[in-house]
Amino acid sequence: MQLTADFHSHSNFSDGHCEVEEQFARARELGLRALALTDHGFTHRLAGLRKKHFGAYCERIVAAGKKYGVTALVGIEENVLGREGSLALSEEELSKLDILLVGCHVMSRHERFKDFTNGWLAFAERYLRLRGGKGLVADQTKCYIQTVRKHPVDILTHLNYRCFSDAVEVAKCCADFGTYLELSGRKNHLSDGELDAIVNHTEVRFVLDSDAHRPERLGDVSLAEAQIARVGVPLRRIDNIDGRLPAFRFAEYKKRNL
Repeated sequence: MQLTADFHSHSNFSDGHCEVEEQFARARELGLRALALTDHGFTHRLAGLRKKHFGAYCERIVAAGKKYGVTALVGIEENVLGREGSLALSEEELSKLDILLVGCHVMSRHERFKDFTNGWLAFAERYLRLRGGKGLVADQTKCYIQTVRKHPVDILTHLNYRCFSDAVEVAKCCADFGTYLELSGRKNHLSDGELDAIVNHTEVRFVLDSDAHRPERLGDVSLAEAQIARVGVPLRRIDNIDGRLPAFRFAEYKKRNL
């Protein structure tokens, strides 16, 4: 399979280790048709994009895309804040974006203290190789579902990484609302069993992304490709390979509302 576009990458505006321009130069080398720069949202406590730098961030992405002849998408990897599904982006900030990614990050600001403690419990359970309790799983599932229902999320990133949810229920919601599930080249965030259940019990569609924090990692989705082969994910359900490009929901939302 050949990657058409990479929709998840980072620069030194958040926790990446490179300039915006370096990522676009690498995208041209790889022959990618499009690249989204999606640095972490403002509420990420350790690695979030600073609001005062947001304007410069948007301008540099657009300029780099023009310089290197790659379609540039200004994006953010926003944080799931809690069970109510709120996002910390104003309409003015949303209007400057071309693509909206959302994921659970432990080190982000949360709506409620319980959401914060649940995040850390999930983090601890992952590294102790435990599975989340029913209450914790239900809570995290609701966080994902409410966020997808309330907002025009294009891609849900690294589902179940450092948190536990009912992945099938989340995938069903994504399918209903037109949100893609990411299969990451950086980490296998879903077990093979979870991915198999998603494929067999939902109609959700997928994108492959590198989640690259360095130019040499851009476009590298080999880890995801290996899992796809093991599980038998139909390639026809992956919308950014072999010349295909996804139909993202945020673009339509922006046309109608911003």
